[in-house]
Formats: sequence, structure tokens, C-alpha cells
Amino acid sequence: MTPETILTNALLVLPNEVVPGTLVFRDGLLAEVQPGRSHAPGAEDCRGDHLIPGLVDLHTDNLERQVLPRANARWPSRSALLAHDAQCAAAGVTTVLDALCLGDLGFDPGRGQTFRDGVRDLDEMTAADALKCEHLLHLRCELPAPDLLAALDSVANHPGVVMVSLMDHSPGVGQYRDLERYKDMRMRQKGLSVVDVEARIEELLAQRARLREPQRRVVLDMFGPRGVPLASHDDDHAEDVARNAADGIMISEFPVAMEAAAATRALGVTVIGGAPNIVRGGSHSGNLAVADLVRDGLLDAFASDYVPSAMIEACWRTAAMPGVTLPQAVAMVAEAPARMAKLADRGRLAQGLRADVVRVRSIAGLPVLRGVWCRGERVA
Repeated sequence: MTPETILTNALLVLPNEVVPGTLVFRDGLLAEVQPGRSHAPGAEDCRGDHLIPGLVDLHTDNLERQVLPRANARWPSRSALLAHDAQCAAAGVTTVLDALCLGDLGFDPGRGQTFRDGVRDLDEMTAADALKCEHLLHLRCELPAPDLLAALDSVANHPGVVMVSLMDHSPGVGQYRDLERYKDMRMRQKGLSVVDVEARIEELLAQRARLREPQRRVVLDMFGPRGVPLASHDDDHAEDVARNAADGIMISEFPVAMEAAAATRALGVTVIGGAPNIVRGGSHSGNLAVADLVRDGLLDAFASDYVPSAMIEACWRTAAMPGVTLPQAVAMVAEAPARMAKLADRGRLAQGLRADVVRVRSIAGLPVLRGVWCRGERVA
């Protein structure tokens, strides 16, 4: 039995309104969601701060950033996981879908080890109750990669898999459709000559022509019949969105062109945007600005992508945009992503749901976290 926790004198951000009220946690669940102030002994005075549901992050690469904080400086994997977990908790993210990449296109050979170590460490550290947040698996399948299927076989039946995305980071496609920008990036990152990069591009495009479609079918056949939510990645054409929807891929992650994003609505496809895109004021790779998706009513959920703390700031920045209420913005980081991942027990402040709660104080329009609870236990 966990002790009772009472948070009062707070602004409760409910699905359709913000009301002054009180939350009571018992046994890891929200036992009471009540208007008004509690005078019970031991009640914690929130001093008018907002209480929102714990954030649900559908896609974070942050573990990779902790594993490789600098080029050629690989960090011990368990230490990296604990640092990643602590950062998520401090950012109010109580449900973390660790987006581990399966398959390498030749520029990131360490990703295979990050994937293998990450799955192993998540299993062991979860079993040891060593993590503050709940961690689940989002498998990012690099369709043209020759090592994709071997990696996939090792986790195909893992119980923690709750989302699978189909990616193609080949040059000239999606995020990297600007080939000159791609060449410059690879030369800067890897110290390669333009001749070396152009030769590698030719190899990758030949590999894509050979592997992408058959491996796409393997992924669809493996997870589609099981009802695992499937996502596409970096959509840039309406035709791609339509083809994906026909194959049961009903989530579009980080569309890079408005044409693709606009096509989602008629097909019932939901859209995930990168929270850092909102915080920075645009895409780091020169693609679509997520603020434009919000303004056109084309965004359903945010994901942190590579900065966990971006989630709450993107929420507050979105709530300040014309026509967007705070409950609507909070839904983009909690209720909508929970629904997309088929996690029905979280994402809202409602009686009987998990006591995943974040206390937020707004200072000059900037959200400052004052407390985070996961399953009723304070973690930050």
C-alpha cells in the first residue's frame, strides 16, 4: 500500500477546462479529482500551480545522446540509461517510448550496439525497479538497412514493444531530400571528401532499391496483424501517406512537407510533431515548421525527439498560440500520445487512471516544473 498523497490549491488541467481543485492519490491511482481546496492534514499546498497529466513521449532518441555524448566518447550503457531516465523524469515525462534504431545505413555503426544494449538494460533495470519513469519500446525500423531483419528478430515478440515506425533515411528522401545539404552534413560529421560521400550515396541508393520494399513488407506482416500501432517517418508526399494508410500505417511522424501533413486528415491518420521544432522556432534540418501544423489544425501530438525538456515548453508555447487552449495543448503531450500508443490508463486527470502528475509553475510564460509523480510516487 502506498501512502495517500493530497495536492491542493492547484489549477487542474482537465480535458476540457481548467479548474481550481484537489487531487488525491492512493495505491498509484488518482482516487479523487475534486474542485475546491482540501483542508486535510498533510495536504500539499500547490500555491496556484497547474497540475497536468504526466507526459507521454512517443519518440525520444535521448538514450542515444547519453550513450554518445561526444563523437568517439561512448558512455557505459547502464549509466547512460540512468541519466536518460533521470532527464525524462525531471522533464515531466512519466511514460517514455524509447525509440531505438534497428538498422544502420553505414554512417552510424554504433547504433546496433546502442539498440542491443538498450533493450537488455531496459529489461534488467525495469526488473530491478531502478527507473523513475515507465519505459516502453518504439522500434525504429530503417527499411533499406541490410542488418534490419536480424535486429528485428531479436525483439519481434518483446512485450515492451508498443509502437513501430518505418523509416527511410536514404539520401534524397524524406528528411534528407535536399542532397546538397545531405552531402555537406556528412562531410562535416565524418570528415569525408565530396568524392567519398557521392560514392556512398550511390551505394545507399542501390541498396535502397534492393531492400526497402521487401523489408517494408516483412515489418508490416510481422506487426500489422498484432495491432501494434504503426508509424511512418518524415513523409513528404500525399501519395506516400495514402499508401501507408492503405497498409494500416495510421500515424505520421515528423512530416517534412505540408502536402503530406494535409493529406492525413481525410485518411484519419494522426500526426506527431517534434517538440524541439516549436521551441527552436523551426526545423533543425530545414524542413516543415511544426508551428504551421498547429495553426492549420494538423498536429495531434508532440514527441520530444531528442530533448525531453522540450515537451513541456512546446506545450506552453502552443497554448499561447491563437485559438489553442491550455487543455488542448496539454492533450498533445499526454492524452493524444497515450491514445496513439493504446495506453488507456493514463494521459488525463481522471479518477481511476494512473497517478502520473506534473506540477507546473508559469514564470514569465516559461513552464517550470515543481514536482513529478509517476504511479503516485514522487520522482522529481
